[in-house]
Amino acid sequence: MGCSSCSTGKDGQPRGCKNNGTCGTDGCNKLTVFDWLSNMSLPSGHQPFDCVEVRFKNSRKEFFRNNENLTLSIGDVVATEAASGHDVGIVTLTGELVRVQMKKKKVDWEDPSLPKIYRKASQRDIDVWTNVRNKEEEVKKRSRELAIALGLQMKISDIEYQGDGSKATFYYTAEERVDFRQLIKDMARAFNVRIEMRQIGFRQEASRLGGVGSCGRELCCSTWLTDFRSVNTSSARYQQLSLNPQKLAGQCGKLKCCLNYELDAYLDALQEFPKADIKLHTRKGRAVCQKIDIFKGFLWYAYEENSANWHKLMLDQVQEIIDKNHNDVKVESLEEFASEISEENTKREFENVVGQDSLTRFDQPKKKRKSKSRKKRSNKKTARKKE
Repeated sequence: MGCSSCSTGKDGQPRGCKNNGTCGTDGCNKLTVFDWLSNMSLPSGHQPFDCVEVRFKNSRKEFFRNNENLTLSIGDVVATEAASGHDVGIVTLTGELVRVQMKKKKVDWEDPSLPKIYRKASQRDIDVWTNVRNKEEEVKKRSRELAIALGLQMKISDIEYQGDGSKATFYYTAEERVDFRQLIKDMARAFNVRIEMRQIGFRQEASRLGGVGSCGRELCCSTWLTDFRSVNTSSARYQQLSLNPQKLAGQCGKLKCCLNYELDAYLDALQEFPKADIKLHTRKGRAVCQKIDIFKGFLWYAYEENSANWHKLMLDQVQEIIDKNHNDVKVESLEEFASEISEENTKREFENVVGQDSLTRFDQPKKKRKSKSRKKRSNKKTARKKE
């Protein structure tokens, strides 16, 4: 997604609005939502919902009560209540959809302790907010140096300053528990702000930092994914994927979230197939399932004595053999069933979807150049003929 400022520049390169996640139109920010009720008016006698959704740095969103009845719309910069001082954020949702979001996230809109919106941000608030946001990269670099000097096994991945610049939240990842009491003292002395350390998981770190996945698109966790479900290696086994950690792991180092997207469809399709631990009993020996292709309906079996030689069977043939085995009847061998599959139905040749033209059909044919020696010989022959 992009805003009106994120157009292409010179030579077709993306120009970008360069607002660092604070775009006023909210069109190029993470987890942007669309208010499909914005053009609809409320029925007579109904008061507008007095809570709004405000987004801060990256994907952090919170709900605030609009006690002052300010006229707010998506993209407005507001000053909100914080634990101490005030914070600055961007309004991302207003109206009845906020009630739906609060119900989804189990937030009570009747809670009197719900934080409030003070005012629309003044120019001074925006200037202070912009200045502290510009210092975050430098502070993050310095904080990493302090952590390395103390020998702490942790990684400081992101920093978020409060809107008034009085507090800084450091997000870090660590494998084990870290004693960072001395680190907090050193950072408070170096940066002269209140320090809050918040540990996040590796998936949350990837969602905050963003990036491009192996599919060539932006990470799902940084664009639209809001909940992180557990991903197991069984998801890859059900989809007949090779258990290669380099291909199955994302940028967070964990299994990719997209392994769960099509898992339900695979599980429904596998219900028509026999279980992989069922063995086929033949007079030649017992056969074990080696591979399943749920799209074409093929199964590969191999004898226990000769596991290197696989036999491809259709789903109906396997069901027939299993039914005979239940009646204590053994088939002769797998070869007689595998030979029934015609090669014409299984083997597909390459089809040129573009046409039968070659790739060099637009190239100009090269002219043959005669060598100088050949030209001399041909000239001598013509001279002799004239004589």
